[in-house]
Amino acid sequence: KMTQQMRDLQLAQARKPPGPSSPNAAKRLYRNLSGKFRVNYTSFDEGSLVGRGEKEKLRKSYLFQSNAALFEAVELQDLDRVQDLLKQYSPEELDLNTPNSEGLLPLDIAIMTNNAPIARALLQAGAKESPHFVSLESRSLHLSTLVREAEQRVNELMAQVVNEAPNADCSEKEKQLKAWEWRFRLYKRMKAGFEHARVPDAPTSVHLSVASSSSVHVTFSEPLSVNSAVVTKYKVEWSCSPTFSPPLGEAVIDKLKNLHFTIQGLVSGTAYYVRVSAYNMKGWGPPQASVPPFAIPSSDAGLSPREYDGRAPRRKGQAEALDHLLGQVKTVHQHCICHEPCKNQPQSRKHSVSKSLKHLFHPSSKFLKTLKRGLYLTAIFYKDDNILVTHEDQIPVVEIDDTYSCLLMQDFLWFTKVSCMWDEILWLRQCVTVSQSSCSCILQTRFKMLLAISQMQGLLGIQDLGQVFFEPVKDKQGNILIVTLKEVKTNQTFESVRWVPICKLQSSRKSVSSPDEPTALDMLLMSIQDKLSYHQRSSHALSPGLYLGYLKLCSAVDQIRVLVPEQLPNILCHVKIRSNPNISREEWEWLQKMVNVEEPVPAEPEADTSQNSLFQELQVAIKELMTLVNIPLQEAKDFRLYSQEVLDFGDQVSFLLLLPPSDDVCTAPGQNNPYTPRSGFLTLPLQIFELGEER
Repeated sequence: KMTQQMRDLQLAQARKPPGPSSPNAAKRLYRNLSGKFRVNYTSFDEGSLVGRGEKEKLRKSYLFQSNAALFEAVELQDLDRVQDLLKQYSPEELDLNTPNSEGLLPLDIAIMTNNAPIARALLQAGAKESPHFVSLESRSLHLSTLVREAEQRVNELMAQVVNEAPNADCSEKEKQLKAWEWRFRLYKRMKAGFEHARVPDAPTSVHLSVASSSSVHVTFSEPLSVNSAVVTKYKVEWSCSPTFSPPLGEAVIDKLKNLHFTIQGLVSGTAYYVRVSAYNMKGWGPPQASVPPFAIPSSDAGLSPREYDGRAPRRKGQAEALDHLLGQVKTVHQHCICHEPCKNQPQSRKHSVSKSLKHLFHPSSKFLKTLKRGLYLTAIFYKDDNILVTHEDQIPVVEIDDTYSCLLMQDFLWFTKVSCMWDEILWLRQCVTVSQSSCSCILQTRFKMLLAISQMQGLLGIQDLGQVFFEPVKDKQGNILIVTLKEVKTNQTFESVRWVPICKLQSSRKSVSSPDEPTALDMLLMSIQDKLSYHQRSSHALSPGLYLGYLKLCSAVDQIRVLVPEQLPNILCHVKIRSNPNISREEWEWLQKMVNVEEPVPAEPEADTSQNSLFQELQVAIKELMTLVNIPLQEAKDFRLYSQEVLDFGDQVSFLLLLPPSDDVCTAPGQNNPYTPRSGFLTLPLQIFELGEER
């Protein structure tokens, strides 16, 4: 006799569209999904749908198919398909935490078949275990029921196939039999996986540090054992007693992207003991005490090492002082007698932003089509894979100076600083106009730069031209292009805008350009993707934490350049030390002793202390950083830690600096550098790097 659960299963299946009848059918379902449903449903021709109700019905059909495909991919243990579906759909669209007709979730199937990679992928996406399994007994009973009923169904179908004469109906029964035999084997494997599993081992690398005057920060790693079931959550406990009797509090962490937790609301000056335990489908494992075993939030926690030494934070009041200074300069300039003629000049080039970009398509626009010998400014506005062009399908270009033969680096660096004041261009023009009586060539060039900026702003109707690319584009004909880049957000709207796919613009330009001697515009279009990637990556931010940075400079005749990673060019080469960005007073004092010690290998700090944790973390970070920048580990003994301060980059990001030997910090022109970093690095002018870090 079928149980009530199996009858509910049959009713549910009767209401649902027919599912796959075998593993091969499941694969066919996934292939169909790949071809038909793995696109956003809004890309279909909605004009062919009748009413909103039909659109919603079609949408739900797509999402149901994606949910079914996820279950089948997990059951078939196909990691690539699972990852593809998780990227294509949101957890809500996949119904990631809605049980199927058997009362199972995708995560349940993954952990009970002991498929750790799929389980981790699901956990990263926010998957949960089924709420039906409130105890070990309920999970065991549910699995036994699934196995028993699947076996019963197999026996029933086998008897029908044996007793019936061959016909179309019999062929359908054989397909059902194969599907149920496969499902029977799946349930038996899940049941065996559950029975042989054991509780997880204790977490590893449990480190405790002070985060503020009322909080401590704990980080930990997964258990080392690979024989137990997949860990699905962790528990952090804290107490004022080393025996945790009584406990003061606990927190369950089921979001496993970052294994750390900050305990807040603590009393300053009180010692807090912390331990962490892991959980899997068999229950909670043993706890692991932190190292050090306790931490004491103190009134000086959260202070910078400069403040430990009685010095004010480096950036304290700097922004306010600079704003005040700029205001004073403007006030003096406005009352200057020689400035009066400039104030009365008609602002013929000043355009309202409300005019938007319509000048792009005005026949009398003064954008250039071709380049002669000279210095030019171009503005790249992009959205996704499209780029903004003029009515003649050209990138906006204006002339700066047609007599300028070579771009001096100091003029270019001055231009990059001007990019921080796009809204003040008119005022800057007036300032430079006042000073033109000196007839300085430098001032003449910079005044022309300001005129070109005003012209570009006026023609586009946009004040903010974006970020200056870190080097100009030069060709053999003597043309020099200064490039600005700005991403247009999808929620911004513009009137009369012509967007052209980048590939189309490149193709049309290629057909008219000379492959032997490409112009600066040709070179710009050929490298446009690299420049857009640089612009996007330069705005990325680091996650909170303490980092070890590597400072390496190289000098040329007119500039100093700094080594940075291509993936994050606004930050020095770096590796992460830990998630807590703060350094305690005890850790800082130990660092000072370690840096100033005369012995080549300083003594290790005592075990079970925060200093020892930092020592071990630094060792790992230095080895990782040396490998990253392609420097042999034996050379690390000659490197130094910058001991004057910890660099604070804001947003809970701080840096310790690793310096080469004093003679190698900056490589001079012609000096051989025996250790060349691997691919993935570039050198930026120091001033460009400073501006990028400020942004």
